[in-house]
Parts: sequence; C-alpha cells; structure tokens
Amino acid sequence: MRVSCLQENLSKGLSIVGRAAAARSTLPITSHVLIATDDGRLKLSATNLEIAVTCWVGAQVEEEGAIAVPARLLADYVNSLPNERIDIAVAPRAKQLRMVCARNEASMTGMDADDFPPIPVVDGATVNLDTATLKLAIDQVEFAAAVDDTRPVLTGVHVLLEGEELTLASADGFRLAVHKLPLGSPLGERAEVIIPARTLREVNRLLTDEAESVELTINAGHSRVMFRLGNVEMVSQLIQGTFPNYGQLIPQSYTSRAVMEVDEFLRETRIAAIFARDGSGIVRLQMNSGKVTISSRAEEVGDNRGEVDAQVEGEESRIAFNSRYLQEVLQVIDAKQVSLETTGPSSPGLLRPVGVENYVHVIMPMFVQW
Repeated sequence: MRVSCLQENLSKGLSIVGRAAAARSTLPITSHVLIATDDGRLKLSATNLEIAVTCWVGAQVEEEGAIAVPARLLADYVNSLPNERIDIAVAPRAKQLRMVCARNEASMTGMDADDFPPIPVVDGATVNLDTATLKLAIDQVEFAAAVDDTRPVLTGVHVLLEGEELTLASADGFRLAVHKLPLGSPLGERAEVIIPARTLREVNRLLTDEAESVELTINAGHSRVMFRLGNVEMVSQLIQGTFPNYGQLIPQSYTSRAVMEVDEFLRETRIAAIFARDGSGIVRLQMNSGKVTISSRAEEVGDNRGEVDAQVEGEESRIAFNSRYLQEVLQVIDAKQVSLETTGPSSPGLLRPVGVENYVHVIMPMFVQW
C-alpha cells in the first residue's frame, strides 16, 4: 500500500473512528484501526463489536492495500505531526506500516487486515433526518436512559417510526423523556427498535453543521441500525427486548401549573442543589400566587430558599424532586419558558417547553417531610 494524505484530514478521521476502538478487550485487534484503500480514498474503520465506525478520507492512492494498526498509538502520533502531507506505505505481505511527514518518519507494527472483524452491512428501511432536528432530539432524550444494566432495555432509547413521525423515548425508572420529530418522507411500514443510548451519544458528536441530513437505516431483522452522514457511517447493534408502555406514565391532567423562565428556574435550582448535596439531593418546590419557591436543606449544613416569578394556574401546591434530574432537563430545554404541571406531592411532575408541542419530560417526586 502506498498512500498520501494531509495530516489535518487523517487526524480528523482518526478522531472520528477512534472512539469506537475498544480500550480493553479479549480480542486485541479491536483496539486497532483498519486502514485500507477504497476507490481512490483512504478508509478508516474501528469497532468494539457493538459499535463500528467507518470514515473516508481524501487521499492520493498509488498502490492498494490494507493494515490494522493500534488506534491510540496512530492517533497520538498523527496528532503530533505538523500540518503537512503524510506518506503511508506498507510493503506487500508485511505487517509494518511506515509513515513519513516533513522531517519525521516512523514505523508501526500492525496486524493482518484479514483478521479485522468485518463491518456489518445494514440494508433495510431508510429515512432522512434533518441534522439540527435530530441533534436536539438526542440532546433532550439520551440523558434520561438508565446507566446500570439491571434492566438492559432501559439503557437504550426507544425509537418508533410510524407514518410521518419519529418518536424517541428514554426512561430510567425515575424519569421519562419523549421527543417527536417529523420525517422528511413517510415510512412505508411501522418500525420499533431500541438503540443503545451510548450509540446516540456517539452519533450526536458526529452531527455537525457540515452535514445537512442524516440517513437512518434499520435492517429487516431489527438487529442493527446504521447512521450515515457525509463521509462517515456508524453501525450499531440494537437492544433486544420490550420497552415499557411509557404512554400511560405521562399525566393527562393537572391541578396546578406554573410557567417560569427557563434561565431563572435553572439558576435557582442550581443554587438549591448546593445545599441539596448533603440532603439526599432533594429540592422542594412550592407554587403560590405569582411565584414558585425553591428550597433545600441539609440538617448539619444549613438551608436555602429562592423564588422565581411564575404564572400559576390552579391550586397552590408543593412537590420535591431530585436536584440533578431537574437540572438535567432544564439544561436541554430549547425555549425561553417552561411549564411545570403537578397533581400533588406524590404524583409525577410534567415539564414541557412553552410553545413547543413535541417534547415532554416526566419526573417522579421524592417523598419528604414538609
């Protein structure tokens, strides 16, 4: 193999695929990145057997070939080189990669490209999604997925493609986030899968202003999903199982509703969270005429009390939440105002951006002594 490319392009490509390389694995080659020529370009691939990322880099190809090289070593070396042309060479039937850039040259011991795990091919129903719209949807949903594996389905994001709408939903047993976004074109058949939250976080990092749209493809067996944007493809395994029927968890009515400025609500919640750290993370909210009082206290530390102007409808009420859950949802709301709907201190609270109909967030209350 004999290839030339710019240091900047190779560095960017390695940063994209490198996150999919396994840090620790019983299969050593999964900690490598596959470098191969492909139709006049350089193809970089990495996989941890759950996620596989492929990126194509512009290059001048003189001789075809392929080799697998340790991902971290290669990325660290390329990142340290000057922004000039890099010449890459691999002798026939050799497992040594040689790189020359300006006054630097190095050789790296690799592995046979034929031993690299094959990247799965995903053929099936495909939809096009707007990049900015998908990024917002992922931002507003993925953080609410469960972290521990006691219930594997909850570590993923439920994705429902039906008609002209795509619905993303996640829950961890204490909160629920649901975001609906329109499809560019209606899907012929209904599709329902669970995508690992980690996969969507990686997709989110790839979503830049460079790509106007993203192709989402689900294979016929509903075992894999592929995201394609620009010169990058990501393939991921799907989580098998049945996601809870979350529709019945969303309150359909309320006895109290408060509309507040998101920035003010978030600021007061952050202040209350300082004291809540030593008080089981509990923040208390009291809705009164024209205001919401946000307070927290820890027995041996002290207490805090703040107020936010609010348009309050219905009865005066009070409810307590986990401060982290409240902060995380307020940080991703893309609106100036948010409404909080409650039906009592022991019932879930519903947060929704004012003027936005496609996002709701439910938080279970914490039981406290008032």
